[in-house]
Amino acid sequence: MLTRPDQSDREEAIAALRQFIVDRAYKPGDRLPSERDLIVSLGMTRTTLRKALDSLEREGVIWRHVGKGTFVASQGGADGSDSLASLVQQMSPVKMVRARLCIEPALAGEAAVNASREAIVRIRSAMERAQAAETWEDYETQDDLFHQAIAEAADNILLSSLFDQLNRVRRAVAIKNVVRTSERPERDHTSFAEHAAIVEAIETHNSKAAYDAMRRHIGSVSARLFGED
Repeated sequence: MLTRPDQSDREEAIAALRQFIVDRAYKPGDRLPSERDLIVSLGMTRTTLRKALDSLEREGVIWRHVGKGTFVASQGGADGSDSLASLVQQMSPVKMVRARLCIEPALAGEAAVNASREAIVRIRSAMERAQAAETWEDYETQDDLFHQAIAEAADNILLSSLFDQLNRVRRAVAIKNVVRTSERPERDHTSFAEHAAIVEAIETHNSKAAYDAMRRHIGSVSARLFGED
């Protein structure tokens, strides 16, 4: 990733948010205060807070669910389940892509069948914000929201939960392996057209087309970032 001049500010914000969680004795599964309350409590801007939240989510310290809030993540327990960090250590980019190919095309197909009008609006809005992003960081945030909106549009809580776990691992694996050579996506970034094809298929309730479009998109991203398809 490119190193940005606000790196030290971001690290301070991450440390402050992490200490806030410790000081307030939040436990796995506890919901954190709203962004508005955190801004006041931590004395930082919304932009800085969101960067800190993004970083802690990639580390597996927290997880977020649109419409429900931000929660402290489980780090593994008596049941022997692996923590996110342990999963990330065991996941290569190739295995991560294979997992995405098992789950996300099916979610897109289900979204084409089940998406409400409001869900489709959320998907399209995330797509448009990704296209307008001025930095890779902004793009990646909106890309996350795009894929998350599709998962939620599938209207299946079990599939949505599987996606949440997959997406946390995906972010962590990507941040360790992806190197950007520009400040922002090019205007003809291939994901833009791929996203548009997925949205069109969902909007027209064409399940097979949505499945195929998502599969092509993930294969394209894999080839571009990791040299795999």
